[in-house]
Amino acid sequence: MIGTVDDVSSAVGGPPPAPAIVIVASGTRPVSLVLPVPAELGRRIAAGSVTHELDDDRMSRDHALVAMERGLWLIVDRDSRNGTFVDGERIYGEVRRHGDVVVRLGHTVFILVANGQGHGEQAPAEQVVGPELARAYAEVRRHAADDALVLHGESGSGKELAARLYHEAGPRSAGPFVAVNCAAIPEGVAERLLFGSKRGAFSGAVDAVGHFQQAHGGTLFLDEVAELDAAVQAKLLRVLETREVVPVGASSGVPVDIGIVAASHRDLRQAVAERRFRDDLYYRLALATVHLPPLRARKADIARLVQREVAAAGRAIDSRTRLAPHARLIEACCLRPWPGNVRELRGAVRQAASDALAAGRDIVRVEDLATTAGMPVTAPPPAVAPDAAERPRAVAAELDRDAVVAALARANNVRSVAARALGIHRTQLYRLMEKYGIAPADEG
Repeated sequence: MIGTVDDVSSAVGGPPPAPAIVIVASGTRPVSLVLPVPAELGRRIAAGSVTHELDDDRMSRDHALVAMERGLWLIVDRDSRNGTFVDGERIYGEVRRHGDVVVRLGHTVFILVANGQGHGEQAPAEQVVGPELARAYAEVRRHAADDALVLHGESGSGKELAARLYHEAGPRSAGPFVAVNCAAIPEGVAERLLFGSKRGAFSGAVDAVGHFQQAHGGTLFLDEVAELDAAVQAKLLRVLETREVVPVGASSGVPVDIGIVAASHRDLRQAVAERRFRDDLYYRLALATVHLPPLRARKADIARLVQREVAAAGRAIDSRTRLAPHARLIEACCLRPWPGNVRELRGAVRQAASDALAAGRDIVRVEDLATTAGMPVTAPPPAVAPDAAERPRAVAAELDRDAVVAALARANNVRSVAARALGIHRTQLYRLMEKYGIAPADEG
């Protein structure tokens, strides 16, 4: 389901996961229709007991077939007039794909999802929380009564929203919610800012209340907690164990009653293994750990966010302005990895909408989207590469599963082409596919 934070409990339980086809847009119109598999796709859709007519003159009446065979998507183009596009590439005949897949027929965009549970209703305009994120939020709710919670997610993946959900669903919801970005604290002042200070503790020191005391009776959200130095980590552990804060320069502690949400874009277990984070603090904090999915794992949410942001950009100019995204813009956004997640997508789409308005158009096209929007930030290659033989190995070590899947999709699963695009040897691509469990599919 695409719903609000309050709807997350409905995303758990129910029938076991089943593949489904989600129609997210047809032309410039948003669509919320979930189809069972297999399905006959075209201007007239037939899937199980579901039949539906689409007003898209770029689609053939009998355009494509989508089915699931042995855990792989089977997409078959039926000699359509304008082609079937799978993950941005036109296909001929049939192809097989793994994972969630973006399909465009004419000006209609479909998302093939491995788990269709919860997809369906469109979100209210103010929020987009699809089933993947809703399941994570439901887990946060289940742990809201715990004294501590660890959130793991990339920058922009919604960690503060999840922390607020923990606060609002927990026993201290009537108290304050205090958010602290540990990465932004200047070096040497973290202890004073977090735990407070007493007058005379150091030159210029005054009586000051720290963030822990400010959050008394409520929740303290420590974002990027792994950035705290070892001495501050040790004092944080003591607060968790004694439920008292000792301000800098004080001889006795001050009791505090708080829930703590610690978040990091890094894997804290890995940070413990690398001795960059105290193991005793990790085990005390990680009473429960919730992983927030990145935006690229929520392709239906990407479509909804693009539609929402484009409409909002039009209203910001004039309440009567009706601005809409083209289907190819939605397709392109669904295929990009968005390392900056929702924050990055929102800014990029708003800029694209602004450019369309400046050109006098009420449709935002894919050409309005910056070519770098949603793409990984990479450094330019050095002018001289004395260790060129080592570079493919270094590149391969930095590639995640989504990058490999996207490269294979763009290369129509021709693995030699995908390897060249990634800057690695073909044998290294085979190893990455094995490492990430990416099933081989038909080439071409």
